[in-house]
Amino acid sequence: MHCESVKSGVDCTFMTKKGCTFNGGKCKPVVEACTGCDRTLNYEDSNFCGSFPDPEAKWRRGSCNLASHVKNGKKETVQKVNPLKASKRQAAGR
Repeated sequence: MHCESVKSGVDCTFMTKKGCTFNGGKCKPVVEACTGCDRTLNYEDSNFCGSFPDPEAKWRRGSCNLASHVKNGKKETVQKVNPLKASKRQAAGR
């Protein structure tokens, strides 16, 4: 359904026939950490998240899992090899 409270005419998953079902009845504007995200929608001099109605809540415990501008910082761990065990495996023909 189309939003009627803050972004009139924009499709919103929280809109029902009874109105906005999100806590508070309307979406909250994006926070500074959302700058550069592809999901940000500009509507009447305000920026809103297209995927989540309260962006500040997504950034409270680290980075937002929906942010398109944040790269996941997974580190590859290099497993150490015991040279004695490696030489025994090589001698056994494995």
